[in-house]
Amino acid sequence: MSAPDRLSVLLDEHASLERELADPAVHADQSRARRLGRRYAQLAPLVETARALDQARGDLSTARELAGEDVSFAAEAASLERQVEELGARLREQLLPRDPDDDKDVILEIKAGEGGAESALFAGDLLRMYLRYAERRGWATEILDAVEAELGGYKDVAVAIKSRTDEGIWSRLKFEGGVHRVQRVPVTESQGRIHTSAAGVLVLPEAEEVDVTVDPNDLRIDVFRSSGPGGQSVNTTDSAVRITHLPSGIVVSSQNEKSQLQNRESALRVLRSRLLAAAREEAAAAASDQRRSQVRTMDRSERVRTYNFPENRIADHRVGYKAHNLDQVLDGDLDGVIDALVSAHTAEQLAAGS
Repeated sequence: MSAPDRLSVLLDEHASLERELADPAVHADQSRARRLGRRYAQLAPLVETARALDQARGDLSTARELAGEDVSFAAEAASLERQVEELGARLREQLLPRDPDDDKDVILEIKAGEGGAESALFAGDLLRMYLRYAERRGWATEILDAVEAELGGYKDVAVAIKSRTDEGIWSRLKFEGGVHRVQRVPVTESQGRIHTSAAGVLVLPEAEEVDVTVDPNDLRIDVFRSSGPGGQSVNTTDSAVRITHLPSGIVVSSQNEKSQLQNRESALRVLRSRLLAAAREEAAAAASDQRRSQVRTMDRSERVRTYNFPENRIADHRVGYKAHNLDQVLDGDLDGVIDALVSAHTAEQLAAGS
């Protein structure tokens, strides 16, 4: 579909949504009203740009006509030409195909990797970084499952991050998946030598029940006693839950809640999101080379970022981003590196489209 045709379709959709949202009957179904409202809010910036571009083009045409009679309008015409160019570039970006999951909330999992106790401590640092970032953005967070390490930090932790507004969280966090590497002197190092260790981050769009159908007959559910650091039992009842999805072999567990029912629901949330991600990856693998190139940066086997403590440096290897504000980044100031990733992705899409 050409850009003008796509613009026409989206403007029509925006007008249709406006009519629907003006109908009081729509708001009787809060879920539907929220879905329509979120889509309407997504389209609003594009509609605003399209209208501003039409206005600027009209003003430019008038200014050019008047400049033939009065040279004082030549400067105004030049200014309007720049405005039309800027608005056109913005509209081209806004017309790029959207990731269908961009509005979704996410489930973020962090797993200790190579480096033993230091990796688990780093996983704890990453968790704090994402929780602080969520707090800065006004997002809600919920720890779904956490396996603590003996010397601190986490062997494995999963957190749900939810938007309180129409802001899509996946659109901001989808590039965080991958292997994150840390270079620093571990607290366990007596001679002050710098060590390198790593932790894995997995980011999944949170699936709603309408996105993924899970047949109860495909599940094997086991219950066990929750354990803490070092394997000691922290509960006296079998409240922890492990769910195995037999067709795919995906295994998820939850032991963070005291109730078996709550742990079961938390595990199902993670399972639905992993199944949705698997379906998306399968579809991407079957699509064109262009689509595969757009999702290649999400390859979780790739070392995506290094956190260098001695130099207070953060480096994202996918886009060549470097900054010497690691302390601020670990305190949740992630917008700089995320903006760089989003901009690089947009540039790739524009280049592919041209």
